[in-house]
Amino acid sequence: MNISFNGFGDNTVTFEADTSLTCAGVPVTITQQGKAALCEEGDTICGVAVNVRGGYAAVQLKGYVELPVSGDCGYGFVKLAAAADGKVKVSDSGNPVLVVSADADTVGFIL
Repeated sequence: MNISFNGFGDNTVTFEADTSLTCAGVPVTITQQGKAALCEEGDTICGVAVNVRGGYAAVQLKGYVELPVSGDCGYGFVKLAAAADGKVKVSDSGNPVLVVSADADTVGFIL
């Protein structure tokens, strides 16, 4: 792609990392006050881990992100939820996000 959506409206917050959250680039959910965890299948996505270190995680809550996708998601406003293995999928129970790029393996969307 010749254009980039990176940096658009980025908003990142530091949370305590649950033991399930060990790496960046995965969808996360909030499990309790101030604590983020790796999303499990079907969880609503609150953001994406951009850094995990020393028991804390920087979680991007707004802006453009790219994640692995399970299945086809199309473009425009789409409801996405967590799928297995750090991926996302279309789900009626998911949060609506603006999908602006997609291929067979990755979806780019604005939280």
